[in-house]
Amino acid sequence: MAQVLEFKLPDLGEGLTEAEIVRWLVSVGDVVAVDQPVVEVETAKAMVEVPCPYGGVVTARYGEEGSELPVGAPLLTVAVGGGTAVSGAAVPAASAAEESASSGSSEQSGNVLVGYGTAEPAARRRRVRHESPAVAQKPAPAAPAAPAPVPVPVAAAPVPVAVGSGGHEGPVPVISPLVRKLARDRGLDLREVRGSGPEGLILRADVELALSALDRPAAAQVPAPAPVATPAPSGPAPAGERIPLRGVRGAVADKLSRSRTEIPDATCWVDADATELMAARAAMNAAGGPKISLLALLARICVHALTRFPELNSTVDTAAREIVRLPSVHLGFAAQTPRGLVVPVVKDAGTRTAESLTAEFARLTEASRQSALTPADLTGGTFTLNNYGVFGVDGSTPIINHPEAAMLGVGRIIPKPWVHQGELAVRQVVQLSLTFDHRVCDGGTAGGFLRYVADCVEQPAVLLRTL
Repeated sequence: MAQVLEFKLPDLGEGLTEAEIVRWLVSVGDVVAVDQPVVEVETAKAMVEVPCPYGGVVTARYGEEGSELPVGAPLLTVAVGGGTAVSGAAVPAASAAEESASSGSSEQSGNVLVGYGTAEPAARRRRVRHESPAVAQKPAPAAPAAPAPVPVPVAAAPVPVAVGSGGHEGPVPVISPLVRKLARDRGLDLREVRGSGPEGLILRADVELALSALDRPAAAQVPAPAPVATPAPSGPAPAGERIPLRGVRGAVADKLSRSRTEIPDATCWVDADATELMAARAAMNAAGGPKISLLALLARICVHALTRFPELNSTVDTAAREIVRLPSVHLGFAAQTPRGLVVPVVKDAGTRTAESLTAEFARLTEASRQSALTPADLTGGTFTLNNYGVFGVDGSTPIINHPEAAMLGVGRIIPKPWVHQGELAVRQVVQLSLTFDHRVCDGGTAGGFLRYVADCVEQPAVLLRTL
């Protein structure tokens, strides 16, 4: 007898709580193998192909393309075992392993669905739909042994109930670490929160609703008199395009809002003569070998500056009220893509040469344009370099990439009048801006870091003392 197993949207890692269905890779009636990708979803981090841990016949799909599902919501159901009935037709087993499943154990991946799922991405398999000739002529009644479940719309979730309206006994149904941290930082007991997700899963919206109920004064809890009905306006609704804040755009909005809410930032800036840096880059590229990018040279300067001012390569643990200085520099850089602004991360930037940095910047930039960045490529940064000069602007006040402590902004490099060796000359001038978390250091440290960066830009030989 076939066994019908339900596959739910797994935890995709990095505190993500929902994903948008971009494209289904299988249909009802298709035979799938263990760890075969079945759906392509878009999270706030990247595009992900989700593999199914079961092998068998797809009997139901949940959610249409373009809809969002929370983590833990059903994705599809799979009938596992030989002789599974789908729409009244006998469907053979997907593989010999499934035949063993019908004798007592279902064909199932032993891996854990976290991050990208159960295995390395495999080549996309052709959809195979099995139909008997009898089905093509006349549909037969479904076999009673394994009726296909009726899909339940995921959106039809109960209205979240705030603190005091009923709690949980036993383990609290929370999957996202972000939700747990939000509750812990605000002193909220999750056992007193009723979740609105599938099977009582507590979502971020439930925690925020509970916190808002706690923040309201007691007078606000008194029921207000019933509102008096007013006639609807006779004119048409105001025109305007509404764009949902979700996916990458929503993630950027959340992160920047959190940065400005939690981090007391300050900005300082300085103009620097980049003529010698540009000449040094031209000499390096003229010597043969792989070309060195300007961004790579700026990254090398940032890394060396952070070894002298480690306060800026840190983060703040608000729960423990501690500043955590980080041992390695994982350098993020802002990249504009068709999907929006993303910040890929060059891991261990402090151990890389200029050539290695150039190659890694190129790889991550191309992956961002192709929407092929993985969650690992977009997380773990400790300091961000933002070259907004490519947009033809001179200066900016960068917003810190939470939870980092600082960001260096670089404007365009253009010819300007400059006093050089006591005489007025035309030099290649750039504006550098540093936004920093005032909790981790004061202006003296931030100014010292920015001045050292400017000195290296003006006289690249300064770096030789630290190599």
